[in-house]
Amino acid sequence: MTPQQRRCRQSWVALCGGLALLAGLATPNLDRLQQLALSRHGNEVARQVGEWRTMLHAQQGTGELEKLESVNRYLNRRIRWVEDQVLWQQDDYWATLLETFAKGAGDCEDFAIAKYVSLLLAGVQEQKLRLTYVRMQRSPHAEPEAHMILAYYATPTGEPLILDNLDTEIKPASRRADLTPVYAFNASQLWFRGPSPSSSDPTARISRWRDVLARLQAEHTL
Repeated sequence: MTPQQRRCRQSWVALCGGLALLAGLATPNLDRLQQLALSRHGNEVARQVGEWRTMLHAQQGTGELEKLESVNRYLNRRIRWVEDQVLWQQDDYWATLLETFAKGAGDCEDFAIAKYVSLLLAGVQEQKLRLTYVRMQRSPHAEPEAHMILAYYATPTGEPLILDNLDTEIKPASRRADLTPVYAFNASQLWFRGPSPSSSDPTARISRWRDVLARLQAEHTL
């Protein structure tokens, strides 16, 4: 491991702290979710939800790495990247999985949310999954960009694996030196790394997360 990779790994592991967001999640009902897809969006979206459910069902009895690969590949292939201004006429909208299927598109937050929900339903423990805001450096002389990925931690202090819509190969964080973590969260906790940049206010972000969690529950996804 190079010194740069070691520093990158240490910066990801350094995400620590905690803040309870929700006491728990409701019980999902994917039959009702598919019925809702049909009533709101029609046969095509209901069919997509059915295919997604079939993919999840196929993960029963598989290992967690296989679940990661299957979910990451499935959603990266079926969702087009489209920015929120075009898709929702808003600067920053966090979509539920059903909304993303209905549009057939989403931005980085929507990919990360869809993967998070899918892996929970496939049986991956919540504490192993963290939606993570990062600063992404596309090239040495470019300005860092705000981006979201899903990080999987086999152990709480281990090096995470990165599920990304831009780099579709799942890689350990030490091989993603282009990403610098800012803060991370799931339905139960919030992790900070150092002072939050003014462009990524955690309070505003978590407000959106609470909103999308409530909508996911209302749609019977979580």
